[in-house]
Amino acid sequence: MPQNQQQQNKIQNPETSVPKTPQMNERDFINDLLTTEKYMTSAYNVALNEASNQTLYQDLATIFKETQDCQRTLYNLMFKNGWYAVEQADQTKIQNSYQQFSGYKSQLPYMVQ
Repeated sequence: MPQNQQQQNKIQNPETSVPKTPQMNERDFINDLLTTEKYMTSAYNVALNEASNQTLYQDLATIFKETQDCQRTLYNLMFKNGWYAVEQADQTKIQNSYQQFSGYKSQLPYMVQ
């Protein structure tokens, strides 16, 4: 996709300026926290899959939800400040992905469908 087309599809708020110094600024700290929360939710997901004790599973599920909510809050803060941009999906790409994964669905066991 050409650079101009990518810029047109970008969804981003105006960027809040931060000092450009060797020291970490507000954006750096929040980005570091966001990355950490993403790793933590991934690790809790694995722990949930492996938990054999129901009480432990429930505790992990609660912690996972709190961690996921924190990650979402940090993402929203980054997006609000213009430090995180997303790309608007092209309708053709969405349709192609839908068709691709609809084809996979027919390959799944009956219970999953």
